[in-house]
Formats: sequence, structure tokens, C-alpha cells
Amino acid sequence: MRAHYFQHVPFEGLGSIGAWLEKAGYDISGTQFYESTAVPEMDDIDFLIVMGGPMSVNDEKAYPWLTQEKEFIGRTVRSGTPVLGICLGAQLIASALGSEVFPNPVKEIGWFPVRSVPSAADTVFRFPDGTDVFHWHGETFDLPDGAVRIAESHGCRNQAFQIGRHVLGLQFHLETTPASAESLVDNCRDELVRGEYIQSEKDILSVPQSRYSSINALMERVLEYLHGGQGK
Repeated sequence: MRAHYFQHVPFEGLGSIGAWLEKAGYDISGTQFYESTAVPEMDDIDFLIVMGGPMSVNDEKAYPWLTQEKEFIGRTVRSGTPVLGICLGAQLIASALGSEVFPNPVKEIGWFPVRSVPSAADTVFRFPDGTDVFHWHGETFDLPDGAVRIAESHGCRNQAFQIGRHVLGLQFHLETTPASAESLVDNCRDELVRGEYIQSEKDILSVPQSRYSSINALMERVLEYLHGGQGK
């Protein structure tokens, strides 16, 4: 099995995801769009993971590779291959499937809770209510056709969505480790301005290790869910 990931900036990598992929038996490859726009043959991958980044999905003029990336994501979703989008990655899935991506009324940066959205479907992934997760986003999106909203927060209505059994888009970061949180702060410190849902650098980085362990365990559940949905 081969998992491929799309990375948009050096400071937003796989985080805790890499260890799970290795344990699950995946060979891992990646496209670092800040270095190369080479993408694999779609039939050669069994899992696509689309990471975050500070740019907008609408910035094709500044980042022409966004057009190619969205086309690849759309084809992969339609093929039935498992796809996980994180933050910008979720927005790229939405855009690739024809939905609008636009500024959220507020930015969310720091540790804030999300809650599960009730659904009659038995197959949706269910997040624990009130779980504090790590956020760093200023945009949101309309749900793509066929998508089910599965998580929300006070600051952002569409926190997570699901398509079928094989696609999950998350506005928040469950892969974050202490090192990756520090890297985000170091590279995006200028965004830490006063706001209702923007925490200070101190508040972001002073959480206990148990907070990271909790979200990383939840990420493992997400990955296991998508892995189990292959071919369905």
C-alpha cells in the first residue's frame, strides 16, 4: 500500500500521521509543492492526505500549482480512494468539488472545542463532543454536493465534513505535535493578534503533553476509519 501526501509549506508536515502510516504498513511518498509540482499516477496510490498551509485555495495566480492540485484531488475523490484533507486540505477538497471557499467571520487560532453534529447515518465518523483541538485557519467553505457536516464550533459552522465512507475534511489539526505547534507559531506569529478566537503564543504553547496525546489518538481513529473504508 502507498500513501501520498501533499505538503504546501515546509512547516506543515505530517506530524503524528507519519508514524501511524508506517505502523499500518504504508509506503509513504509526498509532493512538496514549494519545491516540485510532480504528482504520482493516481492508480499508484491507496491513500491521499492533503496538508495545511497559509495560502488560500483561491490564490492560483500566486501559486499556479493549486489548479493542478485541485484537479488531482477531485479525480482521487471520484475514484473512491481514501482522502483526508486538513485545514487548507479540507478547503482544497471543497474547492475541487465545486464549492466556494471564503473568509470565515472570525479566525480560529489556538485550542478550542469542536462538537459532533447529530446525523441519522450510521456510517459517519463521530467526534467526541467538547474535544479541544488545535486550530489555525481564517477561511471556511460551503459543503460540497453529497457531503455531510460532522463537526462544528462556536467560531466556525463547517468544522468537518464527510463524503461517502472514504473522504474526510477537517478544518482543525489533529496531527499537531509540540514541535509542529512551535513551528507554526514561529512562521505565522504575525497572525496572533487580538481576537475572540485567537489565543496568545503563550496559551498555545503551554498546554500539557496530554493535550497533544489526545488529539493524536483522535487522528489515529480518523486514519483507521478511512483505511477501513477502502474499496467501499
